[in-house]
Amino acid sequence: MSIEIGTPLPHFSVSATSGLTITPESLTGHYTVLYFYPKDSTPGCTTEGQQFRDLHDEFKQADTVVFGVSRDGLKSHDNFRTKQDFPFDLISDRDETLCRLLDVIKLKKMYGKEHEGIERSTFVLDDKGVLIQEWRKVKPDGHAAEVLAFIREHQGS
Repeated sequence: MSIEIGTPLPHFSVSATSGLTITPESLTGHYTVLYFYPKDSTPGCTTEGQQFRDLHDEFKQADTVVFGVSRDGLKSHDNFRTKQDFPFDLISDRDETLCRLLDVIKLKKMYGKEHEGIERSTFVLDDKGVLIQEWRKVKPDGHAAEVLAFIREHQGS
C-alpha cells in the first residue's frame, strides 16, 4: 500500500519525542517534512539529521515542521536528539504503522543476508495534510537543502 501524491494521509497515531502523539490532524496548519531513516546514531542518519538541524531555522521561516522517523524507541531517539542537538522531534515507529503506510519498508541485503529495513525516504505534506512530494532511495548529504528548496518553490507558486 502506498499513498498517492495529492492524497491526505489516512488515520494513524504514533509517539514522538517531547511526549508528542502524532496524527494526521496534528500535521495540518503548516507544511510537514517526514524523513525516514534506518537507525539512530549511524553515520548516514547522523549526517542527514545534522543537515535538517542546520537548516531548521529556514524550515521554520517556511512554516514547515520537520520530523525524523525510524523504528528506534523513544529512549534511543531522545539520546540521538540530545547528542546531535536536533531542534525537531523524532517519531518512534516501532510497529511500522507510518513506515507501512508510506511504503518505506523494503527488503535489504547486508553481509549477504536479507532483512527488512527502512529505505531512506522523505515526504512533504502541505498545510492541509496532503502529500505533495516524495523522495525515495535518498542520499543523506545535501538532501535537506533539496527538500527546503522544493518547499520554497511550492509555496511561491
